[in-house]
Amino acid sequence: MLGQYAQGVFVNGVDQGLFKGIRTPAYNAGPNAGGYSNSPVKDLDSIDMRCNVLGDIQAPDTIKVLPGDNLTFDWHHDYRNDTDEPIAYSHHGPSIVYISPDPPTNNSFVKLWHEGKYEELPFPQPGKWSTTANIRAKHGKMNVRVPKDLQPGYYLIRAEMIGFHEGEVSYKQNPRRGAQFYPNCVQIEVVGNGTVSLPEGVSFPGAYKYEDPGIVYDVRHSHPPSIYP
Repeated sequence: MLGQYAQGVFVNGVDQGLFKGIRTPAYNAGPNAGGYSNSPVKDLDSIDMRCNVLGDIQAPDTIKVLPGDNLTFDWHHDYRNDTDEPIAYSHHGPSIVYISPDPPTNNSFVKLWHEGKYEELPFPQPGKWSTTANIRAKHGKMNVRVPKDLQPGYYLIRAEMIGFHEGEVSYKQNPRRGAQFYPNCVQIEVVGNGTVSLPEGVSFPGAYKYEDPGIVYDVRHSHPPSIYP
């Protein structure tokens, strides 16, 4: 059950350093070669849905940014030079990015960006999905902008890739199957003179339900243009 996790963040194209500001997932399926867990979260009621395993533990570093800065998450399997990058080709699904004040509270995660299936292909091909056709083609790079005029403070950016390759049933119905979630959080400090506060958002866990159409999805037989949880 190979997965992936973010290993670095670029701010306006400048690498902030390996794991800097990232709440790197702990083991949830046994150690692997990279020293951290890259396995998915599948239990929608688990606190691990927020920032992955032990994701509520503060990272030692926080990245300073300005409103409007571009953040690039750098995803990999185990190392930055992995060849099956950054996600196995079978792991088709959407990519989503949220922001929340840090520490998060109820309904504090606000969606900044999402991308799902953006092109159909002849059956039985699954179509072109964000994870395997876009993020993978960019060698693991996922971009999002800090909201313009966001007021200063400490925030979490929650970036996530979802794999639907076992998503034809829910994890609740069959714990050996179910959609696979790969959330990672980076700690940022927004500086500057912004005055805009975040609106009400969603909670993690709690934002996704097992009956949601964006949670149960068969990539081999379902054909809506895009699905987002």
